[in-house]
Amino acid sequence: MQKNTYVYPAIFEKTATGYCVHFPDLDGCVSAAENLEEAHKMATEGLGLHLWGMETDHEDIPDPTSIDKLDLDAGEVVGLISVWMPPVRAELDKKAVKKTLTIPSYLNSLAEQKKINFSRVLQTALKKELGL
Repeated sequence: MQKNTYVYPAIFEKTATGYCVHFPDLDGCVSAAENLEEAHKMATEGLGLHLWGMETDHEDIPDPTSIDKLDLDAGEVVGLISVWMPPVRAELDKKAVKKTLTIPSYLNSLAEQKKINFSRVLQTALKKELGL
């Protein structure tokens, strides 16, 4: 379910060159920075981008794990990262462009009966064809 505000625990780890941040509930959502302030900023930006991608791809967004349930390694600390999604969506959602296309009548009828979202199907097919 899409929400306007998300709050997720992030694990901050001090490294030789700064800080590494990852979100245990969101595979692939990672960030790094030279100092703690920048690490927090990058984590917030990364969280917004990651969640926007999940929303756009219609993926299920998991509930955040309670911080008392996280297992930390030595040198790791937890921080809660909050992101307000409306400005993220406004920045990342691209202006829609209307396209006219031609398909056989029987495909149109079947798709309409099944309430197929033509725009989503076309976008998915275009992304696949373009290797995106």
